Amino acid sequence: MSARVVVLVSGVGSTMAALLDAAADPAYGVRVAAVGADRESAQGLDHARRAGVPTFTVPFGEYPDRQQWDAELARRVGEFTPDLVVAAGFMRILGPEFLARHTVVNSHPALLPAFPGAHAVRDALAYGVRVTGATVHFVDEGVDTGPVIEQAAVRVRPDDDVTSLHGRIKTVERDMLVDVVGRLATHGWAVEQRQVRLGPDDAGSARVSGDITEENR
Repeated sequence: MSARVVVLVSGVGSTMAALLDAAADPAYGVRVAAVGADRESAQGLDHARRAGVPTFTVPFGEYPDRQQWDAELARRVGEFTPDLVVAAGFMRILGPEFLARHTVVNSHPALLPAFPGAHAVRDALAYGVRVTGATVHFVDEGVDTGPVIEQAAVRVRPDDDVTSLHGRIKTVERDMLVDVVGRLATHGWAVEQRQVRLGPDDAGSARVSGDITEENR
């Protein structure tokens, strides 16, 4: 049986679209049960509707405080009984009530714990790192502090700006998130002292991307 996944978006939803494409293959092991957003204008909702996937919105501005919004979002997501929630370009911090009810996977455009927060690519460039990348992690109550599931490295080029570097990272980030969600769905997972294991035989893994090779790492 396929794992039930609810995807949360705030914008275009390119990662959500990639998840829907992957889920079209029964071997992927995932059924996207619904797509939710924090704003009616999120373009990802239109893509989900065209694909026949149920959608819902819980607009942040319609609630008097973050706690009530968080509780309502948790309730709406719970209506679809997901095994996993995927934050795919979702630009809101999920609160304690939501995280107590749902297991959430997120991606971040840096090699955590380096450069957490909303400006990871800009911060990496400003720091002058030669290598940055992307991380897929479980979400906890901190900001980009949850246990790491998978990471991929991306070389910073001398002529990179935020747009060019973020573009390359986003491609890696999207592909990695789709892969990780499928592995979580088909193999299960365990977290022990921040170490994530996917299935009984997982010994951990790491990736490289861009122009990083065994010879020039």
